[in-house]
Amino acid sequence: MSASTPPSGGIELSLSPIERTLLRNLQQAGRPELEEAISTATGLGIEAVRGGLQRLKAKHLSVVDERPTERGVLTRRGEEAIERGLPERRLLDRLQAAGRPLVSAELVPESLSEEELPVAVGVLRRHGRLAPGSPFALTEGGAEPTASLPEEQALQAAGRGEPIAPEVEKALLRRGLVAVERSTVRRWSVSAEGRQLPVASSDRPEEGALRPSRLRDGTWREVELRPYDVRAAAPYVRAPAAHPYLEFLEEFAELLVGLGFSEEEGPLLETEFWNCDALFMPQEHPARSVHDVFHPVGLEGRLPDPGLLSRVADAHEGRTLPGEDAPISTGWRVPFSAEVSRRSVLRSQTTAVSARFLATRPRPPFRMFCIGRNFRPDPVDATHHVEFRQCEGVLGEEGTSMRELVGVFRALAEGIGIRELRIRPSYFPFTEPSVEGYVRHPRLGWIEVFPGGMFRPEVLRPLGISVPVAAWGIGVTRLAMVRLGLNDIRQLFEDDLGRLTGGD
Repeated sequence: MSASTPPSGGIELSLSPIERTLLRNLQQAGRPELEEAISTATGLGIEAVRGGLQRLKAKHLSVVDERPTERGVLTRRGEEAIERGLPERRLLDRLQAAGRPLVSAELVPESLSEEELPVAVGVLRRHGRLAPGSPFALTEGGAEPTASLPEEQALQAAGRGEPIAPEVEKALLRRGLVAVERSTVRRWSVSAEGRQLPVASSDRPEEGALRPSRLRDGTWREVELRPYDVRAAAPYVRAPAAHPYLEFLEEFAELLVGLGFSEEEGPLLETEFWNCDALFMPQEHPARSVHDVFHPVGLEGRLPDPGLLSRVADAHEGRTLPGEDAPISTGWRVPFSAEVSRRSVLRSQTTAVSARFLATRPRPPFRMFCIGRNFRPDPVDATHHVEFRQCEGVLGEEGTSMRELVGVFRALAEGIGIRELRIRPSYFPFTEPSVEGYVRHPRLGWIEVFPGGMFRPEVLRPLGISVPVAAWGIGVTRLAMVRLGLNDIRQLFEDDLGRLTGGD
């Protein structure tokens, strides 16, 4: 039976052929070696090398020096920029081709988008390649337009896996063109015990298990069986980890429950009645166009109770509601269409859940919230996505005012560790007065996350609610970005837990 005996005459160590090969290599090397170099020297696969070295470490025969490293790697946007050209490169090419100064209208959308133009102008002026003022012109006596830019050189280097200058890397990170890839470099060497341990030169195979076939034919007498090493450490099994975004949403829901709110849910496939009409949003409002709402094709929704539909229509057209003496207001002065109300949409706001909840005529005082998915055909960028979550909520009782609403905003911000909160007046079709709450993101600056206000009587009275109701639609997705230290909303939908938690 093959084993290695320590010089001190202690307990024998059982080494597999791979472990013996690796230990001999470490003894002969005399200095720390990278796993890739050991793989090349021994002819073993990299996975076999890593596994064998870890087993030697568990037997105190090898030691490892681990050092975390970071490098910039191209994102999908960065790969597209290399293929298409950076905005600043396209601006230089356009000005060179024109041979004269150009105004914005001659650059957008022929060469650049409205979002790309200010970025390109800022970069080129920082490098002294673009003259100040407008129209846009190349700097006289400056570098040739064809000369490469530091950003271009850095992108090419990142594509080749080479390091890039830190100041350029920061700029490319802010633009989402590169991302930081974290890894660990491991250098292995033999331990003091392993250096003294004699290793047999023979690599005669051993078997770690007694197979039934060898018992049947008697060949078990001819093989060497590897003994169990009772000193070897048991493998560490990592427990399942919750996705940080979902974990944050659960924590946020617990905060609201602690403030006395109960949770409700609603359908993702809605009708325009609950998504818009019940919230006193005019049927000709721009937000109801195809630019802000997804309309499923071939699906027709179901209208609510005729009495409720009629009361909502009265509020929209400025008519007196049944049982009342005068109209609530002049309404929107456009005909109300039941066919528009019937149309199906993917829910664009969780306020639809509030409308459904209030239509059940809850007995005051009541506190309700919903954290749910919504969908809007927004251009995807660092703070916008076609799918996002909102935290909808209503607070209804006698005497409710904006004071209670702002108090809820401050309690929720403090509950997740945010101390900077700014409140300013705003406007929404279904609340008056209205406010917006902003929190500071370390890189993106002040972002809106706490919109809300007092529901208008045109929303409440058709639904049969007689007490004042404070309402909000908190952007919990953006709050999660602040809490998790992320710079791009798209990272929340990734499954790379190491990146989301800041680990390897």
